[in-house]
Amino acid sequence: MRSETVTVAQRSFEDMGAALHEVPFCVLDLETTGGSAASCEITEIGAVKFVGGEEVGRFQTLVNPGVEIPPFITVLTGITHAMVVEAPRIAEALPSFLEFVGDAVIVGHNVRFDMSFLQAAARRLGYGRLPNPTVDTLALARRLVRGEVRNLKLATLSAHFRAPHPPTHRALDDAVATAHVFWELLARAGSIGVTHLDDLLRLPTARGAANYGKLALTEALPRRAGVYLFVDRDGTVIYVGKAKDLRTRVRSYFYGDTRRNIAQMLRDLERIDHVVCETELEAEITELRLIAAHRPRYNRRSRPPRSTHWLKLTAERFPRLSIVRTLRRGDGPYLGPFRSKRAAEQVMFALWDATPIRRCRGTGTRRSAACSFAQVGVAVCPCDGTVTEEEYAAVVAVVRRGVTEEPDLLLAPLRERMTKLARMQRFEEAADMRDRHRALARALERRRAWNALTGAGRLWAEDAAGDGIVVDDGRFVAAWNARGSAPLLPGYVAGEIDEVPGTVSAAAEADLMWRWLDRDGVEIVESTRPIAMPASPVARLAAAS
Repeated sequence: MRSETVTVAQRSFEDMGAALHEVPFCVLDLETTGGSAASCEITEIGAVKFVGGEEVGRFQTLVNPGVEIPPFITVLTGITHAMVVEAPRIAEALPSFLEFVGDAVIVGHNVRFDMSFLQAAARRLGYGRLPNPTVDTLALARRLVRGEVRNLKLATLSAHFRAPHPPTHRALDDAVATAHVFWELLARAGSIGVTHLDDLLRLPTARGAANYGKLALTEALPRRAGVYLFVDRDGTVIYVGKAKDLRTRVRSYFYGDTRRNIAQMLRDLERIDHVVCETELEAEITELRLIAAHRPRYNRRSRPPRSTHWLKLTAERFPRLSIVRTLRRGDGPYLGPFRSKRAAEQVMFALWDATPIRRCRGTGTRRSAACSFAQVGVAVCPCDGTVTEEEYAAVVAVVRRGVTEEPDLLLAPLRERMTKLARMQRFEEAADMRDRHRALARALERRRAWNALTGAGRLWAEDAAGDGIVVDDGRFVAAWNARGSAPLLPGYVAGEIDEVPGTVSAAAEADLMWRWLDRDGVEIVESTRPIAMPASPVARLAAAS
C-alpha cells in the first residue's frame, strides 16, 4: 500500500455553495472481482487528491479480496491472485483510504459503481454510509461533450482531451486519467457559469439545454435573501420572485424546473436584476410591491387583478349585502379587497348561511308577496311588509358585530351547519360549507389585522432571533436583522380610506405582517398608539374547523 499525503485544512460541505476553487476533490477508481457489490469484492484502490486545483496526494493499494479472481478479470486488469495474496484485506485498507479522502468530494467515471463497493464495505465494517458528495465524470460528459465524441467511455474521453496518461484498467492509472478528464470538463462547465459546488452537483440533471448558456447571467447573484427580477431584451420585467438564497433559487430554473412556461421564460430572459433584503418578510413584501408595479407577464397567479371587489352593507332602511368595486368614506363595514367577484360572492354566501339577512332587493315600502328566501325561512325580508325596521335592525346588528368585534357570531353557525351536514352524510354540501367558513374567516382576519396595524400608529416589533420590523399606520416601512438595519423600502400608495386596505397588494402586505407579529417570541418594542392584538385571532377559529 503506497500513500503520499499532504496535510491540508478540510472544510465542511453542509453549505454546498462553496466555490469550486475552495473544494477538495478526491478522484478515485476501483478494480473488483466482478460487477455487483453484493457478491463481488474490491481488488485495488487508486485515488488522487486535489485542493485548490493542485494535486496534494495519491493513494494506491492492492486489496486481497479473499476469493479467487476470475480469469476474465485477470485478462482485463492484469491483476492475478499471486499479486494480491500478500495485500491487505479491505478491513485494513479502508480505514487508511477513508482518512486519505477526508471530507473531499469524490469524483469517478461512473462513480455509482465505485461508490456501491465502498458503501457496501463501509457498512459491513461498521462505518455507516459515507457522507461525501460525489461527481460523475460520465454524467458531466453526457451533459457537456456528448455531441463531440463517439461514446463516453473513459478511454475515449481521455483521448479526446489528450490525457498524458491513458487508462489501463489499473486503479491509479485510471484515477489519474479520470482526473484529467474531470478538469477538462470543469473548464467547460465554468464557461457556462458553473463556479460553485451546488452548481456542479446539479449540472448533470439540468434541463433546457437551449437556454443553459444563460446560466452565466446568475453569476453576480449573492447567496442572500432577496428578490430577483427577470428582464427581457426590451427592458421589460417579465417575472419577479423571492428567495432565501438568490443565487441558488435563480439557478434552479436551469436545473429541472418542470413548469410548462419556464422554457419560454428562459428564452425571453436577457438579464437578471436583484434586490438584497435583510429578512424573509422584507423579501416577501418587496416581491409584492414589485409585482404590483411591473405586473410581469409570467407572474400570472400572484399578479394583482386590474379591479378589486369589496363586500359591504348597503345604506338602506333594510340593509343587504352588496359587492362593490369602489370604497366610500363613512360606508361599511367593508370586507375585502377580493381578487375576484367570485371570491367576494363566496364570503357573501357564508354570511347568508350564518345570518338571516335579506337576499332580495325589496324595499319594504310596498306590501307584496314574500320572496322565495322568506318563504323557505332562510332570510328575514321586508318585501311583504310584515317585518319592522326594529326587528330587522337586530339581524343587521349581528352582522355588524360579527364583522367588527365578535367573529364567532358568524363563524359558529357555519361550523354547526357543516357538522350537521357531515352527520347526515351530505359530504359535498359539508365541504362547501367548510370552504365558505374558511373564506369568511380569512376575510374577517384580514380586516382585523388591518385595523390593528393602522390603529397602532408607528410600531416597532422584534422576534427572539433579533429580526425586526417598523410599521407606520399599517404600511411596512423597514426591516432589520441581528446583523444590522435595512434601508427604507420603496414608497407605498395608501388606499382611499383607513378602514380597509385600498388594494389587493396592500391587503396581502397586511396579512404578511400580521402573521409575522402573531408568531411566538415576537415582542412589540414600542408603538405610538395602543395596539389591539386579539387573544384568539380569527385565523385560529378558522383552523379549528
